[in-house]
Amino acid sequence: MLEQSWTLLRSRSIADYAFVRIREDQYRFEPTGLEAPFVVCDCADWVLVIPVTPDGQVVFVRQFRHGARRVVLEVPGGVMDGDETPEETARRELLEETGFSAASVRRLGTMLPNPAIHSASCHVVLAEGCCRSAEPDLDPLENIDVLLRSRSDVPAMIRSGELCHALVIAAFALLES
Repeated sequence: MLEQSWTLLRSRSIADYAFVRIREDQYRFEPTGLEAPFVVCDCADWVLVIPVTPDGQVVFVRQFRHGARRVVLEVPGGVMDGDETPEETARRELLEETGFSAASVRRLGTMLPNPAIHSASCHVVLAEGCCRSAEPDLDPLENIDVLLRSRSDVPAMIRSGELCHALVIAAFALLES
């Protein structure tokens, strides 16, 4: 059995930041007896929202992403707070980042973004009937452009590389399945 191939020997914290903890887990690979360390990023689950307006426009956000060191086009989203459901997080993040509210929300699925090194799950929520209801309420370190694009444009945006965030592309795959 694959699950029995690995034995956790010990775990230690390497770093603890506000939104992510880095740990090192020492495992023994039972078939050979070899031991090795593995780095894991622990963080809360998060949500990606696919917001669609009544006329079929998708509400996108553009923001600087430090890992890529560039501005990236994506959909709204963020970390789940406390005991929020994915749907509650979707409504909150959509309003905070874009000023849009949804008439209805529905979870499309859950993904493991990178199970080799991340412990968190990413929930994808479809928000329909989205209309502007307020001004965005951005965090002190956020600067976000909000733009609307036709849902029918999404495949071409992916092919051209305009939409290149892998999890956002996977979220649209859930929408189409």
